[in-house]
Order: sequence, then structure tokens, then C-alpha cells
Amino acid sequence: MAWLERGATADRSGIRHARHGSPPELEWKGAVDGALEGELDDHLGYGKHEPEGRDGGNSRNGRRAKTVLTDTGSVEISVPRDRDSSFEPKIVAKRQRRLTGVDEMVISLSAKGLTHGEIAAHLAEVYGAEVSKQTITTITDRVMEGMAEWQSRPLDAVYAVVFIDAINVKIREGQVANRPACLALGVTVDGERDVLGLWAGEHGDGEGAKFWLRVLSEIKNRGTRDVLMVVCDGLKGLPDAVNAVWDETIVQTCIVHLLRNSFKYASRRDWGVIAKDLGPVYNAASEAEALDRFAEFSGKWEKRYPAIIRLWENAWAEFVPFLAFDREIRTVICTTNAIVPLMPGCAAR
Repeated sequence: MAWLERGATADRSGIRHARHGSPPELEWKGAVDGALEGELDDHLGYGKHEPEGRDGGNSRNGRRAKTVLTDTGSVEISVPRDRDSSFEPKIVAKRQRRLTGVDEMVISLSAKGLTHGEIAAHLAEVYGAEVSKQTITTITDRVMEGMAEWQSRPLDAVYAVVFIDAINVKIREGQVANRPACLALGVTVDGERDVLGLWAGEHGDGEGAKFWLRVLSEIKNRGTRDVLMVVCDGLKGLPDAVNAVWDETIVQTCIVHLLRNSFKYASRRDWGVIAKDLGPVYNAASEAEALDRFAEFSGKWEKRYPAIIRLWENAWAEFVPFLAFDREIRTVICTTNAIVPLMPGCAAR
């Protein structure tokens, strides 16, 4: 309980700012540092630690820190140098202190299945100049290495809450197709946000129990021994996978998703009344009171919309856990909306 109380004391979402900067800043720094190394590789004609660089004239000469202003705020990057000072980086030019549109570049470079032309178009927008295919290949290879390293980094041993949601992304594998991708956001015992990773559904496991077991097992293998609560949107197979990995973890369904799914079974003209009538259910002081209010709701709407009643009855076990907490904490754990700002432009499921 104390973990959740600390996690509910900071900003409007009830979660403090992310550790070591916000997630977009972390992705931006990793991508640009990797891109700069890729540019230097292309300039020198060989990669770091490759034998061609030994006694071959110009070579690497360390790094220097540089702070630039981006769409996500000020970020400190590491700019590589060469011995004869002939390296002229393009992505962050000398004396350049402000860059914009970088978050779109990061997403484009890290997305699976982009063609050379699509990558070139996005990099050209940031570079403002024509860039050779070899340079693009070198840069994207370095960026993907950095993203892979971030995705496999060690995690905290315990998280108070982990929010999980799925989004639809377009991935090119011969043809462009929609694939589900899962994003997990953890709240540490100190109330800080920590993006745990992003996983694309592989062929054959989609969003079922097999997929979620793979995702949660990876999180556990990266060091997370326990999670107090997992908040999700009723994703198929996820509760069983959670219990298989952390047998005492509480699974809480997202109330916003539950309401949204209820409207799918009702006429639009009844949405406002249904939302008003469901308010006393999820705002109840206890589970017993919620049951009474739901009985009243069922008596009014079951004949017209029996599917809504079945939806709530089937989700009841994952709906009620947050009712055991005080109202301040409820606002944090009742929805996966904390994830939404991390995936602009993507379609939530």
C-alpha cells in the first residue's frame, strides 16, 4: 500500500517524471548518439575497434558532451571526434543547438519493416541534405543496436504497478500489415515511471496467452521478481499469464476501456445515460456497494442490452481490486491512460 501511496503524490497522472529523463528523451539520445557514431564510421571508412583503423591515419579521438534543445526538452548527447578534425556531422552540425522533429525520426528508425526509401525520407527531413544509402545503412544499424540494448537492460526487482496496453502498428514484411504491439510502463517503489519495453506480436502468438507469457517472462528474466499490481485493458490471456509469472500479483482491468467496450453494445443515444448509471458502480465505496449499484443497473438495462451485463459480470474479478484502495490511489490504478502520451499517432486497441 505504501508503494502506491508514494506513486500517487506527484503530477496529475499520479506518477512522477520518468527516471533519467522522460522516455522520449531516452530514445532520442540513444538514437542520435548511435547515428553520430554511424556517421563517423562512414567518414573514416571503418567501424569502431576494426583493425583497419590501426595506424591508418585519421582515427577516433574520444567524445565531447553537447546539450541540444529538442521537442522533448534539453538533452545531453555525446559527439564523437576524429584526430584531424575533418569530421563534419550532419545530424547535429557543429554549433547547432536546436533540433525539431526528432521524435518522428526515432520512431521511424526503430520501427520494423521500413524500406530504404522511407528511412531516407525521414532522415533527409532531419538532415536537410541528401545522404548516401551507405550512410543510412550504417546509421540505422547503430540505432537498432542501441534500441536493442535499451530493450534488454536490467529492470528493478520490484514495481508497485505495471501498466500494459496494446497498440496497432503497421509493419512491412513483404506486405504492410497491422500487428499488435505491447507497451509496458512500470511505476517504481519511489513513484517514478520506467518504460519496460515494447514488444511486437510474432506470427502465431498474436495477443494470446503465449504472447503475454513471453513478454512477462522476459520482464522477469531482466530482474523483476515481483509486481504488486498489473493494470490492463482486458487483454485476452493476460491475467492467466500474469498469475503464471507472479502468482500473487493483482490484475486490475482498465475502467476506461470497460466503459468504452460497454458502449459498443448500446445505441449512441443511450451512451450518456449508461455512463451516468455506471458511475455509482465504479465510484462505490466498497465491493459490496458496487454489487448493489450494479444490481440496480442490471435491473434497468439487462432486457435492452444483455451483452453489457455479461461484459461486466465476466470482468468483475478484475474490476473490483481497485475498490480496496482510497480514492487518491484509485485515480492512478483504474486506467492505462498513463501509457497514452508515450505512443502518439498509434491506434490503441
